[in-house]
Amino acid sequence: MNPDQDLLTRAKAWGEDDPDPMTRAALTSLVDQAASGDEAAQAELADAFTGTLQFGTAGLRGRMGPGPNRMNLAVVSRAARGLADHLTGDLGLDRPQVVIGHDARHNSRAFAERSAAIMTAAGCRVQLFDTHQPTPLAAFAVRHLEADAGVVVTASHNPPADNGYKVYLGGRAAAPEGRGVQIVPPSDAHIAARIAAVGPVLGIEVAESGWEILGDRVEEHYLEAICALPDPGSPREVRIVHTAMHGVGTRIALAALHRAGFTDVHSVAKQADPDPDFPTVSFPNPEEPGAIDLALELAATVEADVVIANDPDADRCAAAVLDPHLGRWRMLTGDELGVLLGEHLVRRHGYRGTLARSLVSSRWLDRVAQDAGTEAATTLTGFKWISRAPGIAFGYEEAIGYCVLPDVVRDKDGLSAALMVAEMAAEAKAEGTTLVGRLDALARRDGLYATSQLSVRVEDLALIGTMMRTIRTSPPGELAGSPVVENQDLSQGSVGTTGLPPTDGILLLCEDDTRVVVRPSGTEPKLKCYLEVVEPVAAEADEAALGQARRRAAERLTRVTEDLRQVLGQS
Repeated sequence: MNPDQDLLTRAKAWGEDDPDPMTRAALTSLVDQAASGDEAAQAELADAFTGTLQFGTAGLRGRMGPGPNRMNLAVVSRAARGLADHLTGDLGLDRPQVVIGHDARHNSRAFAERSAAIMTAAGCRVQLFDTHQPTPLAAFAVRHLEADAGVVVTASHNPPADNGYKVYLGGRAAAPEGRGVQIVPPSDAHIAARIAAVGPVLGIEVAESGWEILGDRVEEHYLEAICALPDPGSPREVRIVHTAMHGVGTRIALAALHRAGFTDVHSVAKQADPDPDFPTVSFPNPEEPGAIDLALELAATVEADVVIANDPDADRCAAAVLDPHLGRWRMLTGDELGVLLGEHLVRRHGYRGTLARSLVSSRWLDRVAQDAGTEAATTLTGFKWISRAPGIAFGYEEAIGYCVLPDVVRDKDGLSAALMVAEMAAEAKAEGTTLVGRLDALARRDGLYATSQLSVRVEDLALIGTMMRTIRTSPPGELAGSPVVENQDLSQGSVGTTGLPPTDGILLLCEDDTRVVVRPSGTEPKLKCYLEVVEPVAAEADEAALGQARRRAAERLTRVTEDLRQVLGQS
């Protein structure tokens, strides 16, 4: 196969403008292999130079390596200068204040330091964390320090080869409800335009000094803020196993738990320290099969009451418990934990205001809000939308993201959420029940809402568009035997009952209240289908009856999944 000469020319030009000798050398090798006819090298080169990384659900995120479609020092340099130009040019801010944080992934510190140097040279007042920190700490700092913007270099729970660049606006750059929140349109487009207008990377001015290094002062203020949330009168007798998934959450998570009075905490030693290679997991996401196996082994050994897991940048939180219906440990779904947290904050802490959830998350939270006499809100997917719900008191998304203190961190925060999981588990234990028992009690009141997902991972991104067209033009007439009575094309904007801005998705509602939302993933090459069924439960149902209701719900979810696979051509 002959190499694409235009591609080789563009790659060589990129290499000549690359400030990083490592990626420059990698690109030289890749170009040589491609020029000699290596088809794998040609495919890699084509992918790396096809388009550029764009601000999406999580800002910039992608595989590290040379090229405009990869995360590297050149792409980060353009992003930093583009963001600075947006603040000083589009918004007209004089010496905008910018907070920069990063996780412990490969190149994260280098990307953060380069951003600090470029933004300082561009006229910004930059405050750079002195070491790797959880993402929620940077989101907190944007609000706490009244910064105009924040940057976190992180790829959250992505594979080891990835990195990313998350942007927040605050201070003078955002309206009050958007301070410390991830960027949304049109800011992302404005920043992207500024990035595109940046000239040669080697021509970008880079300061040698001039930024402030943030020590432990912000961390202490953050700990004070989140540790004030647990009720001083609530129980503390609970045995916890904690894992940070080789990320940056261990130190602050343990400090917060101990400071709040939860002292019986056991950390998974092999996953406690930051390690960018994530050696004990195939995918560093607590939701992935096998990811918390070490934590469950430790939980069985120490006879723990609950497992709490944070993802690598600690903005997400998951919990596992011993399920009496199954007689074994299991992970609570993101929806189950979201409903438990919402109900707990309303009941124990007297929260009022809006309980917000994303469109693909469980409608059970709406029932919790209704029962509490408070507001419920449905938003587009992602915390950049959830955090903007008017009057937000609590927000969550099914992908184990929870905002329990929106005045402190206006984003998902796995560390403050961990404190609430500990408090809920201790309270349930003191009352002779479990977190599953709490769910059972809510099911007796509201009915059992059960959720599941069907994810279709693709190599060819065009297949996602094909599947979306299929379900738009040939939607199923029924799911699991129940007729589809509503079919909403979410790309048309405010339709039906959603009242949301346009987004690429389809919502199907069945006669028996089964709901399905189909949408492309915002961060991975996947088509995702979010399933929810509602199973009636009698108010006097005993544990056996609840177990039967759970099994019926699981069977219905399985049937819906099978029907969707057929529609999408995945059976």
